[in-house]
Amino acid sequence: MDFSTTIINWYNQNKRDLPWRNTQDAYKIWLSEIILQQTRVNQGLPYYLAFEENFPTVNHLAQADEQKILRLWQGLGYYSRARNLHHTAKIVVSDYKASFPQTYNELLKLKGIGSYTAAAIASFSSNEPVAVVDGNVFRILARIFDVTLDIAQNSSKKYFQELAESLMDKSHPALFNQAMMEFGALQCVPKNPDCTNCVFNDRCVALKNKKVSELPVKSKKTQIKKRYFNYILAQDENDAILIEKRVHKDIWKNLYQLPLIETEAPINENEAIHLIGKKWKLTERDVVTYFSGYDVVHKLSHQELHVKFFKLQLTSKTDKTVSVQDLKTYPFPIVLHNFLEKVVS
Repeated sequence: MDFSTTIINWYNQNKRDLPWRNTQDAYKIWLSEIILQQTRVNQGLPYYLAFEENFPTVNHLAQADEQKILRLWQGLGYYSRARNLHHTAKIVVSDYKASFPQTYNELLKLKGIGSYTAAAIASFSSNEPVAVVDGNVFRILARIFDVTLDIAQNSSKKYFQELAESLMDKSHPALFNQAMMEFGALQCVPKNPDCTNCVFNDRCVALKNKKVSELPVKSKKTQIKKRYFNYILAQDENDAILIEKRVHKDIWKNLYQLPLIETEAPINENEAIHLIGKKWKLTERDVVTYFSGYDVVHKLSHQELHVKFFKLQLTSKTDKTVSVQDLKTYPFPIVLHNFLEKVVS
């Protein structure tokens, strides 16, 4: 039995029932692919359902307020995906008359859509015979065929793309691509795969040569940068909370936050309180307190945030404050959202 038939048969017996697999609507397939980038299915599924409910068509998404989109995205991470999602929806409405492109080459013209996503949408929506190559596919092909090329290199990606397309049954590209992705997610997993019960164990070169754990080859990740955030929960006499919008080219752009003092090196709570006093020009009567026990180390893909929280009671009003009730309508990074859920009633 050839490779394509084997993996499609496995897929038909083992596939999960997921909502984006029951449609050929390119818009909904695109939504699922963007949401699932670097995200596990069980984590991404509720976000997909929420977006599908709130924005049933690309028109609805294009016309939505960015703050609502970011709020729905809250906790999923990689917020540039949400901003690109909104931007692309507007382009589809204005340039494609709200008809989502279905061909690989047209899809590549849209912001936030690379070769992998374009291949997925094109094959799943219109059965275009182009192979999807993601981390799952790299792993499957590297192990079964003992490919030792570094998957972090662009030259290697071309080789894997050509290999995947040579194995594809061109009459069933959507099924083949779904099968490859599902096989990598459920069977040929990164660590400790169940090779004994694998349909390819009689032809997997890595298994034969005891190299399964060594493949695929990938060069070391970018060094993790450590950052030190000191957030201030500042409330006025009416208990309204001071917030600000992140507008610079950095993590969490266009999300909201509590006032922040970032330092280049770790500081203790007394040093942080001193900096807060200087920032607000506080007097001896003003009191800043440290939220002991709320320190968080928040890990992103290439950053590690060391976060502390402080309380400041303002004696005057400011137009930058929002009520506790309205606070729930603003999109915050999940580390701040979790803190506010605990301390603000």
